[in-house]
Amino acid sequence: MAACVAALCIGGSAGATGEWGPLAPPNPYLGPIGTATMHGDAGSSDATPLAGPGARAVSVTGYPLAAACPTLLEGSDNLVVALCTAIVGQAPVVYLIDPADSAPIGYPLAALPLAKGSLLGGVYAYLDNQDRLVVVDGNNRLLRVGHERGAAGAWRLVSTEVADLSAAIPVGDNVTGLVPDWSGNIWFATGKGVVGLVGPSGQAATVALPAGEQVANSISAAPSGRIAVATTHALYELRADASSRPEVLWRAAYPRGSARKPGQLSWGTGSTPTYFGPRTGADYLTIVDNADGQVNALVFRSGTGQSVCTQPVLANGGAGSENSPIGVGRSIVVASTYGYPYPAVPEDAGPAVPPTAPFLGGMTRVNVDDAGCHPVWENTVRSAAVPHLSTADGALYTVTRLGPANTTPVDGYAFTVVDPATGVVTASHSLPGTIVADPLQTSPLITHGGQVLQGTITGILRIG
Repeated sequence: MAACVAALCIGGSAGATGEWGPLAPPNPYLGPIGTATMHGDAGSSDATPLAGPGARAVSVTGYPLAAACPTLLEGSDNLVVALCTAIVGQAPVVYLIDPADSAPIGYPLAALPLAKGSLLGGVYAYLDNQDRLVVVDGNNRLLRVGHERGAAGAWRLVSTEVADLSAAIPVGDNVTGLVPDWSGNIWFATGKGVVGLVGPSGQAATVALPAGEQVANSISAAPSGRIAVATTHALYELRADASSRPEVLWRAAYPRGSARKPGQLSWGTGSTPTYFGPRTGADYLTIVDNADGQVNALVFRSGTGQSVCTQPVLANGGAGSENSPIGVGRSIVVASTYGYPYPAVPEDAGPAVPPTAPFLGGMTRVNVDDAGCHPVWENTVRSAAVPHLSTADGALYTVTRLGPANTTPVDGYAFTVVDPATGVVTASHSLPGTIVADPLQTSPLITHGGQVLQGTITGILRIG
């Protein structure tokens, strides 16, 4: 299969003919493409230009941190910055890790506790173009956390406040999503529907979305300067107006169903909006709705909000997804989380209907063209993590859950490679542990060294 590295695509020539490309151009205010955000890039494509281990045999190393680690990012220095939540006290902690380190495992290079917020507050952070973690802590302070080495050789994490957002965020609210635009503004969204930006001066400007709409996932940015936000009721695109204030361009309501589904953390879409497309890498936006019964992948044109298509997905597995779709070129891939047994959900998530369900899993690939959406394949892979697609090696990587459909604490897990062209599993390698190794539907990191780091409920697994 041909590769076109400069265009960040494979499978043919650059542009619309590449099956897995192009990705959008790199955001100049982010760290390396593929490793600077939880979903790989500013557009939340869940695709990376970095190659993973492929289908070969892998070794597995554990980093037991007594913390759940949903956010794993790698800077240009090949050091990993992990944003984790401690099991005891549930406060966030930033860890600095060398994924190539052969020293005794379980000893990060440095650690820095942050102020505690909500369950999902502070989960979505990113690395900027100086390898600093940009995050909002539980006191609503926008921070940059850098790392440096002292004269004695010891690493340390250093936090610098960019802005105090307390005046811009209502009492009891927390920042959920965070992303820079191509002009250097730092955009944020709160759980209760406040969307804002912090400009170079450090001043925040905000707009409130309609009352009752919550933001339970991260937000995404496109090279056009547009920002995508999905609430529990609708999908929005915004931009900065001439006065550098957030401006809503369009709103598209979607079917949110009659209740939260088991295996989701909010009553509405579980998607961080995904930018993708065959021309610019950000022609379209996609989310998965929360319709009763069959759920759908919804595709809109960026800039106008025009509906491109509504495609039923996950017909063979569970009809619901808490994960951001993979979006690259003309293709999207959706993974089911319906019935996944999260140990906790946000206090305001509402009851699940039904309260529990079997975790059947399943993925669907959909292609998009000028005529609409077309299903390509559907499988029964029980993905327990956010799948990532490598445009360098043409493989889709995830961790699958092993065991009966009615999940148990002794279920196992396997590092799993899927062929995105066919949906067929090409490799599966058992991972150590049971409940302590649960990935909790978090996002893996494919490193510059070709390894996969996967956060779990108790730490990090290094695979490769």
